[in-house]
Parts: sequence; structure tokens; C-alpha cells
Amino acid sequence: MNQPLNALTVDVEDYFQVAALAEAVSRDDWDSMEYRVEQNTDRLLALFDQQHVKATFFVLGWVAERSPDLVRRIKAGGHEIASHGYSHQLIYNQQPDVFREETRRSKQILEDILGEPIHGYRAASYSITAQSKWALDILCDEGFTWDSSIFPVHHDRYGMPGTPEKPYVLEAPSGGLLKEFPLSTCPVGNYRLPIAGGGYFRLYPYFLSRWGLGKINRAGEPFIFYLHPWEVDPGQPRLKASAFSRFRHYNNLSVCFDRLQRLLKDFRFGTVSEVMDSLDLNAAPVKV
Repeated sequence: MNQPLNALTVDVEDYFQVAALAEAVSRDDWDSMEYRVEQNTDRLLALFDQQHVKATFFVLGWVAERSPDLVRRIKAGGHEIASHGYSHQLIYNQQPDVFREETRRSKQILEDILGEPIHGYRAASYSITAQSKWALDILCDEGFTWDSSIFPVHHDRYGMPGTPEKPYVLEAPSGGLLKEFPLSTCPVGNYRLPIAGGGYFRLYPYFLSRWGLGKINRAGEPFIFYLHPWEVDPGQPRLKASAFSRFRHYNNLSVCFDRLQRLLKDFRFGTVSEVMDSLDLNAAPVKV
């Protein structure tokens, strides 16, 4: 059986913008921080070009405003551009009117840079949860057609357990429809092991990631994989935070790039839209 095509995704944000380090750096400090997202994203672009791989880049509006040429370089490399919101705030901590304004703003920034519509969205830290389902209505209202924000697991910061593990059509609370590519999990007995990348990819030994992702493919299903440009940057500044937050953010940064090279050779990858277009998503919509 041919190996399924899997979705390769990059959340384009800088090291000082991640939720795990919010205790160490405030939103007001961002402009004074060392800006490293361009060089790290360019490193990923060079690797993907070398491996003849296309990906979907979820670009933060704050980054796109400062680096429009980076957005153009991503597009020139044949990759897909999608929105990662504007300010990387947890949605369930925002008011709906603030979320709507930021979502509209970030989409418009990308569309102005590229001169074409943006269809896809991913929430900061996968923060569309049971407490923020209203955000799905706003995504529909603002013209998005697909989303990749729902992680069907239990987690202290995100997760919507009990939702589908495979790509599906989602019915938002007000009845709008979105194609949803949930973050990948692997069945281990009665447990769903989060296996989609990011910190899991750095913290797990590589053989576990390869086994779990391979198990999804061996079942004939595609997986979605994500990482961030700062995860291939072991030289980034170290911020003062709790021991747990430092572990989450800094552990195994030095091995992530080499592991990613292996992953690109072990599996087939394309953009989110390419993968979803290859699937039959004609089943009845799922109301989350």
C-alpha cells in the first residue's frame, strides 16, 4: 500500500511569544526582544527545498506585519500560507469582539501581502476548546473554510477530548461549516497519545514518534505534524521561567533539526489543503 500523504505545518512565531513563557515576557516587551523568527524560518525553508517538501505555514499577524518579505519567500517556495491569528493570545482568555478584530486583522495583513485570499486558520496553542467554541462561528463569519486548532486530548492548556481524531467537517455552534484537521493522536490501548509534533516531538525519543505516526499511516490515515521555527534554534536567549516551563520550551532544542531531517525522509508530506483535498469528507458534519 502506498504511504499516505501527511500534512506538514509550521506555526510561524518567535520564541518570546509562546504561551509557556508568558510568565517570563509580557506582550508589551515583544518589540524589545531579539527577533529571530526570520532566520529560523529561512532555515526550515532551505531544508524543505532540499527535501522537495511543501508545507503549510501558519503565520502570526504580528510577525507578518514586521516581515512581509518572509511571507513572500514562503509563498515563493511553493508553500501554503494560513493564519495563526495576530497576537498569539489564548482564545478562551479573550472576549469574542477582541478575537474577531484580531482574526480579521491578521487575515487582512496576509491577504494584502499576498494579493490572494487566506482560507486556513490555527489558534494559538490550540486554544479552541469547550470554553471557546464561539470562536468557530467567528472563523466562519470571517471567511475561513478550514481549521486546524482542535487537539482531541486532555491537556492543561488546550484540548477537546471526545472530538474526532481524523479530518472531518465541523459544524460550528451557529451552523456554519469548516473542514477540520485535528492534531494527530495515536491509539495506545484506551489512551490517545498526542503525537503531532512540537514539544512531543522533542520530548519523545525519535523511535516513539516514528512508531506512532507510522501507526496512523499503517491504518491508511494521514497525520498532521507541526513545529515552530524556534524549535530548531538552540542558540535562542534563555528566559527566566518556572522549571516546568523551561523544560517544556528548551528541552532537546539541539536535536530537533536533525530529527526533522529524518522525519522528512521517513514519511510523505504536503500541505494541509493537499491532504484534505485527497480525502472523502462527505460524511455528515460533526457538531462539536
